[in-house]
Amino acid sequence: MKVLIVSDTHGHEGNLEKVLGKVGDIQHLIHLGDVEGHEDYIEAISGCPVHIVAGNNDFFSELPREEELWLEDYHALLTHGHYYGVSMGTSRLEEEARARGFHIVMYGHTHRPELKIEEDLTVLNPGSISYPRQWGHEPSYILMEIDRDGEAHYTINYLK
Repeated sequence: MKVLIVSDTHGHEGNLEKVLGKVGDIQHLIHLGDVEGHEDYIEAISGCPVHIVAGNNDFFSELPREEELWLEDYHALLTHGHYYGVSMGTSRLEEEARARGFHIVMYGHTHRPELKIEEDLTVLNPGSISYPRQWGHEPSYILMEIDRDGEAHYTINYLK
């Protein structure tokens, strides 16, 4: 199973279109917020089930604040992260995810990629595919692949 994880497109999907063409078939697209009214377009171009949560710039949206999702044997929490203060660190988000029994927590908001794999919890942020803020300012996304043995593998990728 291949899952494309993105965030913070802010109404500019050009790089998302490039990534979709580059990664090939995916079974799920996860968008962690700040689509700014473009959720229908993102669903139309993806060709697979799409999961989108509301970001702090998704005003008047009916998108959910969070979503729980099973990806094979992995229970995942999807959130934009601003309700958990992720700009100041992920400790509150990690505490919440562990308390609720999640294996993975995915968030956006900071526009900086992160991948932290611990024994009981994987914390990931794909960064921003449209407006990156990390050193080098390269648009980023994460591919999650679950192999035949049910093992999840994650890679942070940069659009060059």
